[in-house]
Amino acid sequence: MVSYMNKDKAIRQRAVFGAGRSFSRPAGRFVLPLLAAWVLILLSFSAVFAAQPENSPQPEYVPQGAGLQPSLNQRFLAPVGPAAYQVQTVMAEPLGESLYKRELHASVEHNLSYLPFMQVVDPRAVPGGTLLGSALGEEIDFERFRISRTDNLLTARWVDEHKVEMRVYEVLEGKFIFGAGFEVPDAAAVSGVADEFCAQYMEALIGRGDFFRSMLACSKSGGPRKSDIWVVKPTGGDLRQITNIPGHAISPTWSHDGRFIVFGHIDERSHALGVWDAFTNNLQRLRFPGNTVIGPCFMPDNKVAVSLSDGRNPSIFLLDRDFKKEKTLVSSWAIDVSPSVDASGERMVYTSSRLGNPHIFMTNLKTGETVKVSNEGKYNTDPCISPDGTLVVFARQMGEGHRIFAHDLRTGQEQQISFGPGSDEQPEFAPDSYFIAFTSTRAGSKKIYLTTRHGGEAKPVNTGAGEAAFPAWGARRR
Repeated sequence: MVSYMNKDKAIRQRAVFGAGRSFSRPAGRFVLPLLAAWVLILLSFSAVFAAQPENSPQPEYVPQGAGLQPSLNQRFLAPVGPAAYQVQTVMAEPLGESLYKRELHASVEHNLSYLPFMQVVDPRAVPGGTLLGSALGEEIDFERFRISRTDNLLTARWVDEHKVEMRVYEVLEGKFIFGAGFEVPDAAAVSGVADEFCAQYMEALIGRGDFFRSMLACSKSGGPRKSDIWVVKPTGGDLRQITNIPGHAISPTWSHDGRFIVFGHIDERSHALGVWDAFTNNLQRLRFPGNTVIGPCFMPDNKVAVSLSDGRNPSIFLLDRDFKKEKTLVSSWAIDVSPSVDASGERMVYTSSRLGNPHIFMTNLKTGETVKVSNEGKYNTDPCISPDGTLVVFARQMGEGHRIFAHDLRTGQEQQISFGPGSDEQPEFAPDSYFIAFTSTRAGSKKIYLTTRHGGEAKPVNTGAGEAAFPAWGARRR
């Protein structure tokens, strides 16, 4: 069964999707890149839980089952610094027969490779191999997996051609962690089943599975005078084009209820706010006085913060749910752009030139208190605050290009989390406050990469041919 985006359900998890973007710096002044955001999508999700046999463990969460969750949680959302622990997971050979058996096994392994705290054990490291006589814990000899120093064992049993049961066990004590059943009606459903299973596995370990239920939007070049909004899974796949209009569509951002995508749009005559309604498939292009629209960002209540011209330099305004100007959020004599708001809607970070060079500032929208966030460097842009309100990531211009830095709001500690070659910009937090997507030229042209709040290896996102920039996160609706 395939379920589509349902307007009667709210998104499972929302954080901050989309901020604005950066200044460019000719002759000591800022030339504002006209940025904004857009895209929502009809995602088809193909995984459906199947009933479990009476004698098998029922699908359920046992968050403390592996005995690892407190340690992993501490590292997952720890202050700026490396995440040291890795969960060693071995995937047993799937049992039963199905045309989709190998494809699902490979898809789950591919997904798990994106988790920095996960290490998939090479089957050759397991004495006796990973082919089991049963997928049920009481019938499994765990000793071979203990010898190979494995933490968790993943088993899969195909009940028939279109039904699979998947379970995870803690190896040391042979303890059941969780199990789930899925229907796989056709080959197109395999990817969705793998995503949902990995989301549940991630939830069992750390309490959050948002990553595998997310999508990334980005702006892809369609030529020298055209770019459109595309969406793709962060692990690759389901790449699709959302807009196809003349000019440049940039800086996509999702509304919290999943209905709207707004984006900045630039054509030969004007700058505007693009608004796409997923329910009606209606596209609007809204103009504002001053002809400047930079970096929209949805607030938790589905209103929009965006930089607009107020007759001088751009200031940050709040738009109501009909996308009409409601009030001023931040205004100064300087350039104030690129808003990003935490999940509470109270704290907003943005880039401002009020000290001469661009720096990152944060304003408490309840009290009006404003503080400077970026402590070092002379050119800091592209801020994004984590949904949980603990970190701010931004791009800093270095001698060899831009690099991504993370500022811990609890400790004031600041750390570089991306490294060359090329230039890294436009960091965006995922809904889980852990993963970060960013734009990089490290492979020559602009592409989207993933890292985490702790840094680590940057993994490319497969966005197909053409340059891709301005990543923004949204959640797949079930």
